[in-house]
Amino acid sequence: MILSTTFDVPGRTTGQHLGLVRGNVVRSRFIGRDIVAGLRMIVGGEIHEYTKLLAESREQALDRMIQHAQSLGADAVIGVRLETTDAGQGQATEVLAYGTAVKLA
Repeated sequence: MILSTTFDVPGRTTGQHLGLVRGNVVRSRFIGRDIVAGLRMIVGGEIHEYTKLLAESREQALDRMIQHAQSLGADAVIGVRLETTDAGQGQATEVLAYGTAVKLA
């Protein structure tokens, strides 16, 4: 599956637009990570626990978007975007991946 943040695939022609595809995941924080992260916030620096959590969430959202595109028979997803939103009063985060599924000519 080809993913592109632009609205075309360089060197290829878009044959058919199949529609919006998306994948999302909502992850809650884990108390053990929160304790370590809270200590890091006090002393400063990267919060590795949250970096890893968000990276895993992005990959899972992209995987779900790709599965949605494949179910439509797509060759590529163009205009791919990622968004994050706090959910559950800051206790969880949603990561949403979306784009336009296309068949390439």
